[in-house]
Amino acid sequence: MSDSPVIDGLFGAAAPASVVDVLLPLALDKAYSYRVPAGLSLASGDLVTVPLGTRETIGVVWDRDPGAPAGSGGNLKAVSARHDWPPLSPHLRRFVDWIAAYTLAPKGMVARMAIRDPESAGPEKPRYGVRLTGNHPAKLTDARSRVILAAQGGFAFPKSDLARLAGVSTGVIDALVDAEVMEAVPLPPEAVAPSPDAGFAVTELNDGQAAAAESLGHAVRERRFSVTLLEGITGSGKTEVYFEAVADALRAGRQVMILMPEIALTAQFLARFEKRFGVRPAEWHSGVASNRKDRLWRAIAAGEAKVIVGARSALFLPFAALGLIIVDEEHEQAYKQEDGVHYHARDMAVVRGRIEGCPVVLASATPSVESRVNAESGRYQHIRLPERFGGRKLPQLSAIDLKAHPTRPGSWISQPLKEAVAAALAAGDQALLFLNRRGYAPLTLCRHCGHRWQCPDCSAWLVEHRFRRSLVCHHCGHIERTPQRCEACGAENSLTVCGPGVERLAEEAAVTFPGVRAIVLSSDFPGGTERLRRELDAVAAGEFQLIIGTQLVAKGHNFPGLALVGVIDADVGLTSGDPRAAERTFQLLQQVTGRAGRGDVAGRGLVQTHDPDHPVIKAILSGDAERFYAEEIAMRRAARLPPFGRLAGIVISGPDKAEAEAHARALAQTGLQLLDRPEQAEARWEGLSLLGPAEAPIALIRGRHRLRLLARGPRDADLQGFLRSMLANGPKERRGIRVGIDIDPMSFI
Repeated sequence: MSDSPVIDGLFGAAAPASVVDVLLPLALDKAYSYRVPAGLSLASGDLVTVPLGTRETIGVVWDRDPGAPAGSGGNLKAVSARHDWPPLSPHLRRFVDWIAAYTLAPKGMVARMAIRDPESAGPEKPRYGVRLTGNHPAKLTDARSRVILAAQGGFAFPKSDLARLAGVSTGVIDALVDAEVMEAVPLPPEAVAPSPDAGFAVTELNDGQAAAAESLGHAVRERRFSVTLLEGITGSGKTEVYFEAVADALRAGRQVMILMPEIALTAQFLARFEKRFGVRPAEWHSGVASNRKDRLWRAIAAGEAKVIVGARSALFLPFAALGLIIVDEEHEQAYKQEDGVHYHARDMAVVRGRIEGCPVVLASATPSVESRVNAESGRYQHIRLPERFGGRKLPQLSAIDLKAHPTRPGSWISQPLKEAVAAALAAGDQALLFLNRRGYAPLTLCRHCGHRWQCPDCSAWLVEHRFRRSLVCHHCGHIERTPQRCEACGAENSLTVCGPGVERLAEEAAVTFPGVRAIVLSSDFPGGTERLRRELDAVAAGEFQLIIGTQLVAKGHNFPGLALVGVIDADVGLTSGDPRAAERTFQLLQQVTGRAGRGDVAGRGLVQTHDPDHPVIKAILSGDAERFYAEEIAMRRAARLPPFGRLAGIVISGPDKAEAEAHARALAQTGLQLLDRPEQAEARWEGLSLLGPAEAPIALIRGRHRLRLLARGPRDADLQGFLRSMLANGPKERRGIRVGIDIDPMSFI
């Protein structure tokens, strides 16, 4: 979405006392009317329990259509109860209405993201700590002495905190509890959202940063809607700049929402925030326990939680006084919600900022083409940070032409890259080998008969994960043990692999650089988020010399000792038919090479490629980002692709291939007939076209056959109006057929 218009109009009128409309968090586009029982007072935004069929469900009182008949509600079911939870504000309800209208998602499914079920979480798990009893241990070791000394004063400590303070393992503390030298005692609930101190540790900024911070602070102090693109090269201190805008919002008593694409991996960011403001911000993402989320939800609605750092779901939190929205790494594709309600968090953040009347900051070293176009056209303010903080230099980048320096069969590291890595390691520096492919190899086959292992539920090949001894589908999650014999010809030990993944690269690195402490960073290893946080912290602390990683290492991490980045296959993202392939490859390579040289050592990046003259590769190597953006924007304009045109993906899926195909053809025929009508000009459908149906590139996912239509047209066309009419007049969904709409699609598989 390029300029995010907002639906205008007044909020709905207050509901009559006898009847209210309740929006349920289900796939429903309209609210249901319920009778208000005597003695119960309700207002728009209240959370209530209502009967639905044979069960009861939670819902929210919605703004009633002013034209709806009042009535007594005598023939309606009655509201069962009102919950003592903060109501959804008019701004948040308007936001839900806007997203439903824009994305064509059922309003109830959008509201579901903004509603908390008061009875879902239960009581928060009690916390326990330990304190001294006054007894003396029969045996006093050095470790026990340190614990006793650290625990003086009669205070109770969380066991892990005391162990860290004394420099011992928690087993030492357990032994002191068993010896009755210490005792377990309940601790008060942990503060859900301690207040940050705007003046705690003010960062000394350079002149460029100070000017940028003042501009952002001025926008916050004005308390008006605006959008600013904060574009700064990697290591330029964008975070420190927008922290000062956060401080201005805190001084004004306002709340701040900071969106991040991978919130569960941002331990470094949380530590930097704590260093600046004295406390960590409140977190909102899938890794936060449900009962803690309930406490935090209340604190946000009451205005007590001042700064929330969250994933895209944080957009739907009930802020009482939102004064600033920041979208960090705004170019990241992870901001696009691909399941359920299809929306882009960056664009919806702009919408929420306009509804709330607060400034929005979009920060990135490699902005999206959409944001750059909006900045160049004047819709967004544009602030640039062209230099690295502290006078550090950008890494020196060069290409390794694989035509001139081919790798040996079964090897993926060229000789020049091997020599550069060896030199960096010999100097005591860290090196990173980057390959954006998970697993051991992208394709596994039988060397005797050529059989390929395919997912039973998807039209996709299984990827070998040798560390897990499994074949995995990266689309549906299907997993099976790596077989010992071919299922087609029966040959034993005949499996062979084609191409590298990070696991295979790590195997080669272990042979090439023996004795070096190395680590593989990939999102699909066991251990989840906490393991990744620990490993990223260990890399930042210099505990590993060689890092082998996928795209998660490119997401804003700061590795001070990293001197060399080697990109194994720079061409991997340039061969797809995705219209954003060049932009994504440019952003990814710019980000990952930008990890080098952020500390005291000079940085260097080597890019292995078969096509060093490709415009994307040349732009990366030359550092001429402006030329890349100019060429990419010109191409988009000529092809009328976003942001100069509009797209909508329509995916028809079903368990039976023939029925899905028939439904897709009938729906396409309906759309074409609508576009042929003479009244299309009045409906603002001029210039719209409908392509397809065609099988999706991944034609089968989770046992459902998939076909795609693509609607496209000029920016001012009423794309949503056309799609609504097509769905209303087209065939009805039945026999397991589903139709999904994706406005402004980011994925075309």
